[in-house]
Amino acid sequence: MTAPKKSKDQPAPRISVIGTGYLGATHAAAMAELGFDVVGVDTDPRKVEELKEGRAPFFEPGLPELIRRNVAAGRLTFTTDLAEAVAVSDVHFICVGTPQQSGSFAANLSYVEAAARGIAENLTHDGLIVGKSTVPVGTGARLRAIVADAVPAGIDVELVWNPEFLREGKAVDDTLSPDRLVFGGTSAKAEATLRRIYEKPISEGCPVLVADLPTAELVKVSANAFLATKISFINAIAEVCDAAGADVSLLADALGHDVRIGRQFLNAGLGFGGGCLPKDIRALMYRSNELGAHAAVGLLQQVDEINMGRRQRVIDLALKALGGSVLNRRIGVLGAAFKPHTDDVRDSPALNVAAALHLRGAQVVVYDPQARETAQRLYPTLGYADSMEEALTGADLTVVLTEWDEFTTADPAGLRELVRGRTVIDGRNCLDAAAWNRAGWSVLAMGTVPELAPLADDLAALAPVR
Repeated sequence: MTAPKKSKDQPAPRISVIGTGYLGATHAAAMAELGFDVVGVDTDPRKVEELKEGRAPFFEPGLPELIRRNVAAGRLTFTTDLAEAVAVSDVHFICVGTPQQSGSFAANLSYVEAAARGIAENLTHDGLIVGKSTVPVGTGARLRAIVADAVPAGIDVELVWNPEFLREGKAVDDTLSPDRLVFGGTSAKAEATLRRIYEKPISEGCPVLVADLPTAELVKVSANAFLATKISFINAIAEVCDAAGADVSLLADALGHDVRIGRQFLNAGLGFGGGCLPKDIRALMYRSNELGAHAAVGLLQQVDEINMGRRQRVIDLALKALGGSVLNRRIGVLGAAFKPHTDDVRDSPALNVAAALHLRGAQVVVYDPQARETAQRLYPTLGYADSMEEALTGADLTVVLTEWDEFTTADPAGLRELVRGRTVIDGRNCLDAAAWNRAGWSVLAMGTVPELAPLADDLAALAPVR
C-alpha cells in the first residue's frame, strides 16, 4: 500500500480512532492500510493488549491480518491514554457504541458525548472531529455545543459527520472500498481533509455526497430502516404464502427481477437481528416520535413487530413437529450468530429461539462455527456442541437458524443416520428442500410448501449401503 502523498505545506494528517469495537477496530486498521499513522483508543486495557498483539476481539474475516500487518509496519498503535492519542493526532474519528437505552427505545449517547468532550478537552493543536457512530438526528448539533464548551482557548476545531456503512462479515472491504461516502456539515477545509483521507477509494470511483449535518446523521438509520422494512415486508408476505400454499422463495425471485425492487433483503425467514438494524429502527422510531413524525413511527413499529413475530413462528413449527410439546425432547440447533460470517449474537433471532425452546423444557444443543463463545457468555444454560454432527446426534428435531455454508452444503443423507427424528425446520429458507426430502427428511420452511418425508418403503431404498 502506497502511503498518502505528502508535501512541505501539507503533511498527511495523523489519525486517532476513539473506540475499538467492531466499527473502531476496523476503521483504525483500514486507515492504517491506506497509509496513515493511526492510534486507536479504548478504555478496556484487555482489548487494547489484544489489538497490540494483532488479535481482533471479535470474528471478522480479514481483519486480524490487516491489524497485524499495520502494527508490524508501525502505522497502527493502540492505547488507553486518550490525551496521548489526541496530542499526536490531527483528525479524530468517534467510533464508540450507541446502544439502546435500558427501558427505552432511545439511543444511549453517553459514550459519544464522552468521546467528543474528551477529545476537545485534550486538544493541543487545531483539529477535526469526525463522527462515524450511528446517532439520532440532532446529535451533531449537541456535540458541537459540548466541544465548544470544552475546547481550550485558541484551539480551532470543527465537528462533522461521516457515517459508516459496514456489513458484518464484509467490513474490511466496506471500509477500504466503500460504495459511497457521506460528508456532513463540513467546511471547505474539513471536506478537503476528508477527501485526502479517502483519496484512494475516491480515485477508484467511490461517489461522495456532501450534505448538511442532519442529513448525514439520517443516512445510516434510514438505510437500515429501509432494509428492515424489506425484510419484514417479505416475511409478512410469507405468512400469506403459508395460508395460500404458495412459495415465498419463488415469489421473491419474481419480485427481485423488478429493477425498482431488487432481490437483496427479500429473503423470508427468521428475520433480522444483530447490533444495528434492531436498535437503529427503534432509535429512529423514538426520535421520529419526539419530532412529531408519527407516520414514520407507525411504519417502523409494524416493521419491528413483524420481525419479532417470525421468532414465534419457528417456535410454533417446533411445537407442531413434536406433537404439541417440546418437553424433554432433544433439539439440535444449527446457528447462534445473527447471520453467517460473524460471531455477533446481539439480538440474535437464532439464540432467542433456542432460549425460548429451552424455557419450554427442551434439551437444546447449539452448534455455530464461530459464535459458540459469545453465545455461551449470553446464554450459559443452553447446551453447546463442537460440531454439527454432535449437535444432531439423537435429536428429535433439527432447526437451522443461521445460514452458514457448512449447514447449507451438508449431506442430508449422512445426517439422517444421526438423528432420532427426521424433521428439519429451515428457519432461513436456505436448504435445498428437495434434496433433504429425497434423503428422507420432512422440511418445514418459512412461507414455502412443506417437503414431507417419503413413505417408509421409499426410505428403505435410500438407506446407505454398509
